[in-house]
Amino acid sequence: MKRLNDKICVVTGAAQGIGQAIAEKYVCEGAQVILTDKNVQLGTELANKLGCEFVKLDVSLEEDWLDFAKNHSAIDVLVNNAGITGFEDGFKAHDPENASLQDWRDVHATNLDGTFLGCRYAIKAMKDKGTGSIINISSRSGLVGIPGAAAYASSKAAIRNHTKSVALYCAQIKTKIRCNSIHPAAVLTPIWEPMLGDGDDRQKNMDALVADTPLKRFAMPEEVAAMAVYLASDEAAYVTGSEFNIDGGLLAGSAASPG
Repeated sequence: MKRLNDKICVVTGAAQGIGQAIAEKYVCEGAQVILTDKNVQLGTELANKLGCEFVKLDVSLEEDWLDFAKNHSAIDVLVNNAGITGFEDGFKAHDPENASLQDWRDVHATNLDGTFLGCRYAIKAMKDKGTGSIINISSRSGLVGIPGAAAYASSKAAIRNHTKSVALYCAQIKTKIRCNSIHPAAVLTPIWEPMLGDGDDRQKNMDALVADTPLKRFAMPEEVAAMAVYLASDEAAYVTGSEFNIDGGLLAGSAASPG
């Protein structure tokens, strides 16, 4: 029996990268998946490929969530995956001294406000059934400081903490709605392509970016998706308010042995 049979699962930011991998895994596990994204072309193409519904959704806009809720009033799983780094349109100063207030707010609007609005929607959409799973995609950057990407790190840290507040609230109101966070480190998604390139130096660039990672490689989106399947499934019925690092050992400490 497939692990997500008949579960209605919503995945935000699902047009590519980690969101795409989660959507694909969920379909394979028998879920009825609803893909959302701002990118209509990529989202529609993937939905057609997987046989899913696609809905255009800007997670930072309350009105988009309210419209979405009108047609999707009951779900079993929500993955708050949509997020930005702040560097999508090229390099900008995102350090604590030189970042602009608007750039700071833009990153938080998508990453943090989007997660807040998603969690609020999901609680209401799961409340009648009294059960469900909310999965928030945070980051390794939500656990450590990132001087050159302060807004991104701040937003992902806030997602980590909000996850725990949601988990405790859902238990407090006597539901079986669970909320957990996943914290990936470097995952090989399109976001890294500008830094990797496609020439002779690509492998050297990849090696440099994961030099501090004990397992010495990028994670694959499918590896993050595997954790998202577990947290969405009934196997994780006693797991809430928890965080799961997928980082190749990066946060475990140094892999060096004493001399």
